[in-house]
Amino acid sequence: MESAQGMTFVYDEPDMTSLDGFIPALLLRNPHLMTLVPRYWPREAIGPSLPQVIRRFTTEPGTQLQGFCHWQSHPDSSRTLIMLHGLEGSAESHYMRGMTVKAYRAGFNVIRMNQRTCGGSDHLTPTLYNSGLSSDYRAIMEELRVRDRLSQIWLVGYSMGGNLVLKAAGEIGQSDPALAGVVAVSPNIDPTQCVAALEQPRNWLYHRHFLSSLKARMRRKAALFPDTWDLAALGSMKTITQFDEAYTARDGGYRDVADYYDRAGARHVLHHIAVPTLIITAQDDPFIPASMFDTPAIRYNPNITLAILRYGGHCGFFQRRRPQEDRFWVENRLLEWLPRQG
Repeated sequence: MESAQGMTFVYDEPDMTSLDGFIPALLLRNPHLMTLVPRYWPREAIGPSLPQVIRRFTTEPGTQLQGFCHWQSHPDSSRTLIMLHGLEGSAESHYMRGMTVKAYRAGFNVIRMNQRTCGGSDHLTPTLYNSGLSSDYRAIMEELRVRDRLSQIWLVGYSMGGNLVLKAAGEIGQSDPALAGVVAVSPNIDPTQCVAALEQPRNWLYHRHFLSSLKARMRRKAALFPDTWDLAALGSMKTITQFDEAYTARDGGYRDVADYYDRAGARHVLHHIAVPTLIITAQDDPFIPASMFDTPAIRYNPNITLAILRYGGHCGFFQRRRPQEDRFWVENRLLEWLPRQG
C-alpha cells in the first residue's frame, strides 16, 4: 500500500524491483533461519585496502565511544556513513563489516561505531549503553561537522541501533545541516512491544542469548568499576526486563523499566524527522512487530520511506542468488537508494 504523503510499502509477492525486489533464499522463508543464517555466512574481511583509523569520541564527561574510521582520500568532500549496531553487537558485527566494505568502495567515508561498553570498550565509560542514548550520536555528528568539516552525514542503524539513529534524527529535526539522511533496518522503535515479543516462549533462543551476554557484560563492568555495581541478584534474573529494571534503567536515569522502555522509543519523535529516511523491516521479524510501524508519525511524514517486506526475519534479508550481487539484499539496496537522495 502507499500512503498519501510518506511512502509505505507492504509487499507480499517478491517479483518486483528495487526496494521491493527481495526474494528469500531457498528454505529461508522460516523467520528463524532467515535471522540466524546470515550471521554465520562467510564475509569478506575488512583488509588493508580499507584504511582504518581508530578514534575515540567524548560524548559526555568520563565517557568515550570507540569508532573505526575508514576515510576516503579527501574525507571532507565525500559523503559519510555513521553505522550503529544492535543489542549486544559491536563494530565487528557481520552486517557492520559487510556494509562497510561495500560503502567504502562506493566512495563513502564509513565510521563503524561501538555503542558504550561494546566491542571491548567497557573501560571507556563507567556507564552502560541503552536504547535511548541518542545524545551520543548527536555529539559525534557535531564533532565531525565542526572538527572534520564533514557536510553530508548519514546515520545507519540496525535493530537497537536503528531506533537510536531514528531518535537522533527526530531530535535534531532541522538543527544540524550536516545530517543528510537516515537508514534504519529492523528498528525497535517501541521497546515496550519489542521486549514483550522477545520474551515470548517462541523466541527463547534469542532471549537466552541476549540475557546471557548482558549478564557477562555486567560481570566485566563490575570488575572494572567494583564500587559501582551490585551483582547479588544477577544470577537469579530470568528475563531482560528484570535485567533492565535492575541495571539499564537505573543507570540511564529512568524512573523504572517501564519509563525506560517508553521514553527510549524513537516513535515519539519520528514526526520531527526532516531528512530523507528509509526504514526496512519484515512482517515475519520474530521480535520487531510490524504493526507498530502503522503510525501517523510515519504515515504522514513525507521524509520517511517505509518498506515492510513479507520475509526477512530480524536484520536477515538473505536473498536468493542474483547476478553480480552477494546474498545480503539490504546492503545492495542501500547502495542504490543512498545516492539518489542528493
